[in-house]
Amino acid sequence: MQQDARTRKRNAAEARFKAYGIAAITIGMLMLLILVFNIISRGTGAFQQTFVTLEVELLAEKLDKKGERNPEDIKKVSTFGYTPLLRGAFEAKVAEQGIETELSPKEMAGILSAGAAAQLRNFVLSDPSVIGTTVEFEFLASSRVDGYLKDRVSRDSIANDKNVSVGQLDFVDRLIEAGTVEKRFNLDFITGADSSDARPEAAGMGVSMIGSFFMMLAVLALALPIGVAASIYLEEFAPRNWLTDIIEVNISNLAAVPSIVFGILGLAVFINYMHLPTSAPLVGGLVLTLMTLPTIIISTRAALKAVPPSIRDAALGVGASKMQSVFHHVLPLAAPGILTGTIIGLAQALGETAPLLLIGMVGFIASNPPDSIASGLLDPNSAMPAQIYEWAKRADPAFYERAWGGIIILLLFLITMNTIAVILRRRFERRW
Repeated sequence: MQQDARTRKRNAAEARFKAYGIAAITIGMLMLLILVFNIISRGTGAFQQTFVTLEVELLAEKLDKKGERNPEDIKKVSTFGYTPLLRGAFEAKVAEQGIETELSPKEMAGILSAGAAAQLRNFVLSDPSVIGTTVEFEFLASSRVDGYLKDRVSRDSIANDKNVSVGQLDFVDRLIEAGTVEKRFNLDFITGADSSDARPEAAGMGVSMIGSFFMMLAVLALALPIGVAASIYLEEFAPRNWLTDIIEVNISNLAAVPSIVFGILGLAVFINYMHLPTSAPLVGGLVLTLMTLPTIIISTRAALKAVPPSIRDAALGVGASKMQSVFHHVLPLAAPGILTGTIIGLAQALGETAPLLLIGMVGFIASNPPDSIASGLLDPNSAMPAQIYEWAKRADPAFYERAWGGIIILLLFLITMNTIAVILRRRFERRW
């Protein structure tokens, strides 16, 4: 058997097509690896933070001049009244370790976060009995000092920086040798709240994660029953006429509508017309429900179509009604596909940013978890994608680093949800 010219040409074309496919897959995998490498390399720093350990003497003459330990009198001392205590703690540390520096106590305390005095004040207000004692504290270092330990800040890059000086970096080096300054894992980034522009080192994702959780709760409670009920009616009960054809075409078109359109709709209907609270996870959940419904309806109808007609015919043949055949036989068999489509729809909604920006969910500062489901749904909050956007547009490089760290957390949520969808599909999938 000898190949003629046309056969050789056809085989060569098939080999080239196979090579093009392999090249496309290779390029796609390479781009994915580059993306993952950039996200991990730029975002892992957000999970570490620089801490300064100091022993602070809580002087009674500064914090409670009357000596009565009256909480109302102690509250009158503002954060400015605690600043001298921090400076004194640095002077004591320098004397104890024998560190030579030309910095003033004010400049030494400048390596701490702007929230250090407030942290000290909150501790005293929670337990006034500590006044007059010496307590060891762990304070966050400023974002510039933290960037110095993460190689984001150098002595050359701070030539015109008013927030830190070369002398302060030299002082930090001495404190590192003394074990006073160290970089370690920062749990507050995962559990904490957003912070002001002056304290990027204190910003965290915890509150926005709670906001995303309550939004997904609202989406699940609304989108799943409405989407499944609409799918069952359209697929099993609706007559085939021009009206159902128009409905099906519109559902398919809605699945391709840009998400920002749903945000404008939510702003106009839920906030301006219905006067629901701005920035509430409930409003975000309603907007994302509208956006997710077409995806759930399409995937649910596909799952229902995948059930063989013989199942329906057999149920009807033994005397079951149309309703019984659908809910007792067809729906349980289609459940894996329905769950998979629902989870993928929720994952898509979890990563949406544009609709949330239009309804005002952009980085509200909150510090306490909601005390009930109602407050979690109605109180102003943020969401993970909106929080990441808010950090990415701020000027301080520390916020930019936290935006990458937030992307890692968001991707872990999305990967988890998609993994659950794959497991459910493979666990309960039926092959006919």
